[in-house]
Amino acid sequence: MPSVFVQGRPTAAYPPLAPQARRGSVRRVTEVGEEVLHKPCRDVTEFGPDLAALIDDMFRTMYVADGCGPAANQVGVDLGLFGYDCPDDEGVRHVGHIVNPVLDSLDPAGRRLLDEGERCLSVPGAVMAVPRPDRAVVRGLDEDGEPLVVEGTGYFARCLAHETDHVNGQVYLDRLSARDRKRALRQSADRRDEVFARRAAKGRALEQAEG
Repeated sequence: MPSVFVQGRPTAAYPPLAPQARRGSVRRVTEVGEEVLHKPCRDVTEFGPDLAALIDDMFRTMYVADGCGPAANQVGVDLGLFGYDCPDDEGVRHVGHIVNPVLDSLDPAGRRLLDEGERCLSVPGAVMAVPRPDRAVVRGLDEDGEPLVVEGTGYFARCLAHETDHVNGQVYLDRLSARDRKRALRQSADRRDEVFARRAAKGRALEQAEG
């Protein structure tokens, strides 16, 4: 099996950082409680340079924040879009973006729920177990408006479901009990400064590496 899939297609080789990140700029990551994270995003209707630039910025921000998938509303933009650079449970790397994503409803008989740790750039420092199906299929468009289908298993399936939730105005805390939600927010409050220090250092290191 190929070791990298880009936009759902096998690729012989791919750089450690997606090319978009070298073109983009770091944006502020929105945090839980901000309105843009808690309402469904608008569909993307215009495809062109502005959308491409947003995707570039999302990838740059993702790498600096040490994430595996930002949605547009996590950089403050109310549009239905997310990017990803995420491994599955077999170690296969998946890189790409999807516009106006819709998560397929899978037959319960053909899926298995995995109750594993999940984190979110918008809840810095918190890690909580969230049940998610072990397989996900997301349909949408690419940055040129062409139809796109991306499938994932294991951890990558979790990423696809998590990011589609963001586009629908949900954060993973919404899937937790009230008690676990409070625990996650306490974790975030305790670790937030440490997380932001790491992000700042990562940003500096990336700039230095680019010369």
